[in-house]
Amino acid sequence: MPEATPNTPEGHRYETEVAGRRLILETGKYAKQASGSVLVRYGDTLVLATAQASEEPIEADFLPLTVEFEERHYAVGKIPGSFMRREGRPGEKAILSARMTDRPIRPLFPKGFRHEVQVILTVLSADQKNPPDILGPIGASAALMLSDIPWEGPVACVRVGLIGGQFLLNPTLQELEESALDLVVAGSREAILMVEAGAQEVEEELLVQALEFAHREMGPILELQERMTRDLGKPKMAWTPPETLPEEEREAFYRLALERGLSGVLQTASKGERSRALSAFAESLILEALPRREDGTPDEGKKRLYEGAFGEVVRRELRRLVLEEGRRADGRGPRDLRPIWIEADVLPRAHGSALFTRGETQVLGTVTLGTGRDEQILDDLGIDETDPFLVHYNFPPFSTGEVRRLRGVSRREVGHGNLAKRALKAVLPPQEAFPYTIRVVGDVLESNGSSSMATVCAGSLALMDAGVPVRAPVAGVAMGLVWENEKAVILTDILGLEDALGDMDFKVAGTRRGVTALQMDNKVGGLPREVLKEALLQAREARLRILDLMESVLPASRPSLKPFAPRILSLKVPVEKIGLVIGPGGKNVRALEELGVEVDIEEDGTIRIYSSDSEAAEKAKARIEELTREAKVGEVYEGTVTRIAPFGAFVSLFPGTEGLLHISQVAPGRVERVEDHLKVGDVIKVKVYRIDDKGKIDLIRPELEGKIPPRRR
Repeated sequence: MPEATPNTPEGHRYETEVAGRRLILETGKYAKQASGSVLVRYGDTLVLATAQASEEPIEADFLPLTVEFEERHYAVGKIPGSFMRREGRPGEKAILSARMTDRPIRPLFPKGFRHEVQVILTVLSADQKNPPDILGPIGASAALMLSDIPWEGPVACVRVGLIGGQFLLNPTLQELEESALDLVVAGSREAILMVEAGAQEVEEELLVQALEFAHREMGPILELQERMTRDLGKPKMAWTPPETLPEEEREAFYRLALERGLSGVLQTASKGERSRALSAFAESLILEALPRREDGTPDEGKKRLYEGAFGEVVRRELRRLVLEEGRRADGRGPRDLRPIWIEADVLPRAHGSALFTRGETQVLGTVTLGTGRDEQILDDLGIDETDPFLVHYNFPPFSTGEVRRLRGVSRREVGHGNLAKRALKAVLPPQEAFPYTIRVVGDVLESNGSSSMATVCAGSLALMDAGVPVRAPVAGVAMGLVWENEKAVILTDILGLEDALGDMDFKVAGTRRGVTALQMDNKVGGLPREVLKEALLQAREARLRILDLMESVLPASRPSLKPFAPRILSLKVPVEKIGLVIGPGGKNVRALEELGVEVDIEEDGTIRIYSSDSEAAEKAKARIEELTREAKVGEVYEGTVTRIAPFGAFVSLFPGTEGLLHISQVAPGRVERVEDHLKVGDVIKVKVYRIDDKGKIDLIRPELEGKIPPRRR
């Protein structure tokens, strides 16, 4: 039988250097049936990116784009930890990585493109030094550039760290643990498109410098993709934009809306009232604007086009009001915060709780304190195995007056929860000083914009209400931007409507000292440095006002935990004594837990006792101390005789420790038989005279000390 003939495609390889490591893009060898496919390699981390579009458009009024980030556990030599032992639903890190790719590529699709687009990023190898998340936008961009899908890229993505006051490009996972900043930036040649950051109270000016540093360093990555596209890019597919009203009719429709009082309707203060008023206004306006048939009845055939045009009319007028009159939908000026009211300690049984309301956005923050056993087990491709700090954000439909099915946690909820987590994590006490697992939950009860930042405020207050010794309170605010003809108006504390119709969504959280979390999505071209800095400084101004209000309700963390919160006692035992604490088959630990406590034992001998009953915790601690006591030379003990030998008596000083009382030390004078003076079970006072290098203990009778010289073994 003839041998198979190798037929391996050579592929095409493009390389550049980023932060001293080779970034490699390879195509033409893997997943060749996809419209665009690229293998991205950085160190020993490899991500396969594919892009595919449907042949026909779908009926939709939005871009039907989906981005999936698939983690393969073989990438780090692991078998998945689930019951099925295979990858299932994406974990939190995978969802966040998918969002990190979706956000910068989505604005670059042409307006009106309605073909389904799917970008799939598969992590094939992860060296646990170079995180794969920043390779997602690079791979997606390269795959889209090579494909026949119309797209206005490329984009690049880099990470910036801050160690010793110096910026570090693409720090490794190990370096990130020492960094005061974890900043991920994606952008094109013209603009920064997406920012995601966690920071240790970094000043605003330093953040602006970090953003500029990141944008400069993207050049080689963008050039690499452009060169590859010139060589290998496919012609873009033909597509037909959806039908819209002609320019003249759109202008006439806008003028009619203004004549009929659109500005007044838009400035209705209440979200619900404004929504209802706009709906009624749209119905009446469209009916009036529709062309008439010969019989005088409206031509319903164009109704769909006018309905689509109404959204643009609203957007245009809202932007005009901001740019020309400095007025917003709810009547505020650009720098004004909505009214805020705060309540702490609102739930009787929670370990910590607070309610934060800003305008028509309201979040209930709660804190639950748990033990080491409550840490989240991480089954992803990172280096951490557990996480003692959890932040969960819930966005139920009633918060916006809607009805929809509850189908588990959405990607948006995961993303907003992670943003709040970054903001709050920076001020937590060290695990050694406060060894609890902490869970913060933000339940959105009402929403009209900035609910993620309200979660930061509510979560910070709930932590303080729980008695968690945070370094400082944290507040957050969402900023917006309206930018036209080189004129920029920055909006503080944006509404949901302003988020949808504005040019930038800029969420900033931090303390009085600096920023702890930052998230930005830019929908327009390059923003000048001055605009970015002004947005950060305006956010700081608002943050300080919010912190003033928060501190007027709860100026600092409560000095003690709530009655229902578990108490923790900590102690450390020699490593060789851990087995004594555990006991055969865990017998001793089970006996301790029968007291009503939980016991966690770490490899270094640290033992933590958790209980809401302080008396039970103290009793458990005393038992452990008894089990792990060590005899000390010169100490006097009341010991129990355990056995008699011809040369002396063995005396138990405390459980697990006994010493030898030599026959010469049993009684004054010459002792012929130990049994004549002591018997098993006698309780006598003994003193530790010597402990040899093997741990053997020699005892003496304290009342005979100085009268009978002790004998050496």
